Amino acid sequence: MITVSGKSVCWREGMTVADLLKQIDDSQAYAVVRINDSYVTRPNFGKTVIPDNSEVFLIPMIAGG
Repeated sequence: MITVSGKSVCWREGMTVADLLKQIDDSQAYAVVRINDSYVTRPNFGKTVIPDNSEVFLIPMIAGG
């Protein structure tokens, strides 16, 4: 199991950030994801593997002016 923004989510071996976003079916655009104490940017979502028992925080894109 992993924790994603405070909610428990099933984990599987080799799960990437991109896999996680598909699994939770969230259409929000995320610029950055924090896994424990490491930050991952969008270009690396498909190749960054999430370790079991991780705490993941989804950080949405924010626009302003």
